[in-house]
Amino acid sequence: MKKLLLLAPLAFVAACGSSRGPESAGSGTMVYVSSARQTSDIAHCLDRRLSRVHTSKNNGSTELTVGSSSNGSYFITLTPSRGGSVVKVVRGTADDPPEEDLRFAIARCTT
Repeated sequence: MKKLLLLAPLAFVAACGSSRGPESAGSGTMVYVSSARQTSDIAHCLDRRLSRVHTSKNNGSTELTVGSSSNGSYFITLTPSRGGSVVKVVRGTADDPPEEDLRFAIARCTT
């Protein structure tokens, strides 16, 4: 049991590093992960860790645009699910912040 608990963070990081989610690889989804944290907690955490985060609500989901509001670097959708949230990240046209920084923030804010 102890080994399983130690391996859980590694499985999560591997999921964050994956460019494939349930959609096809051509959809542009770069991260698709579920979290036990609520959408508001994740949104607040990402807002603290990343610069230029713009938040909006749409049909029960929270949508974050990271970067310029007119030319976003990343689009993050936080959808409530049973016992937590589903996080989907799609790359925009810019690269600010660098992808590594965004992935680190997602990993920190969803665990």
